[in-house]
Amino acid sequence: MDTDVDASDAVQALEELVAESHNADPADQRIRASALVARLKSAHRIANAVSQQRRAETSTTRAEMDAAHLRLQNLLYEKRHLEREIDKCRQFASIYQDVPIYSVDEFRQLAPPEAHSEDPHQQMLNRLSFELVERQRLELRRVNLEKQKEKLLADSKTKADRMKDVKQEIENTAKVAHAAQTKVAMHVSSVLGPDIVMV
Repeated sequence: MDTDVDASDAVQALEELVAESHNADPADQRIRASALVARLKSAHRIANAVSQQRRAETSTTRAEMDAAHLRLQNLLYEKRHLEREIDKCRQFASIYQDVPIYSVDEFRQLAPPEAHSEDPHQQMLNRLSFELVERQRLELRRVNLEKQKEKLLADSKTKADRMKDVKQEIENTAKVAHAAQTKVAMHVSSVLGPDIVMV
């Protein structure tokens, strides 16, 4: 550093001046000593100014490093937080994992081509959407079939009730016919005689 060289030159010149003090003029030595002391003071002021400047630069650099370190710590904290959140999401047991859905091959065969995707996440979303549409379609079909079943059961019950009524009428008619046949047979046997049997 320039001030170090200047200060060490001034100190060396002062030492030489002190060593030569026996044979030199005191006024001349005082002037030279004053000039050397002024150089030393100037070098000292410059050294102090440079030292203060270096301290300020060091403080600024340290503040920048501390800020960078703090940002790094914040980023590391955020990274750990996000990794924990990702782990929680991966460990989350969603109901879709327990619901039986079409396999990937069945999905590719049954679903429209625009629902196919190479991205696994998008493909899973498409599979779930397709499964929802299929289940809604099947539920609608089930409801329609249930209505048909209820209608057929109602028709069957109506027909069974009608058959029961018809059977009852047939039985009543058979009883009446049997009673009439018995009366006719008795009347015929009383008119024709007991020896004639009706066939």
